[in-house]
Amino acid sequence: MEFNISQILTTSMVLFAVIDILGSIPIIIELRRKAGHIESEKATLVATVLMIIFLFAGEGLLKIIGLDVASFAIAGSLVIFALAMEMVLGLTLFKDKEEAHETVSIVPLAFPIIAGAGTMTTLLSLKTEYTSQNILVGIIINMIFVYFVLKNTNRLERLLGKTGLNILRKAFGIILLAIAIKLFRNNTGL
Repeated sequence: MEFNISQILTTSMVLFAVIDILGSIPIIIELRRKAGHIESEKATLVATVLMIIFLFAGEGLLKIIGLDVASFAIAGSLVIFALAMEMVLGLTLFKDKEEAHETVSIVPLAFPIIAGAGTMTTLLSLKTEYTSQNILVGIIINMIFVYFVLKNTNRLERLLGKTGLNILRKAFGIILLAIAIKLFRNNTGL
């Protein structure tokens, strides 16, 4: 088992862009207003467990339903492309702003906002190019950051301001577009 700094950095950045926790701050603030409180620890733990399970069992689940990883990676690149377009163009395609209940820390925060379809697809797509231990480190790095953001949402909102959050979201959207195209190209042989 060998750790590769380059792979860890790449997977961390890809997951950071897909999870888009900074871009989700407005949604998190709204959920917090509706629910009164968000359990940052619970949301982070549940999202981490979901991602790790999918990282290691996702391929097996795909085999059960008759799909190969390359096909899923191509589908994933399209989902990532859609997420990137959402970030760049300011659209809301995937993130649900449904009413928050007592379970707001789990649904919709841990799943699908943090560990949603885009994240799960990205994990399997990354697994076609990088080793699992490096992806796992990338997940852990991101979840530490997610926890920090969840704990400090109000401070970050004041610090970055609306303009700062929009700039971050659009910058990571462009990076995500490039990643989606690379994943598509690598899994189609183009």
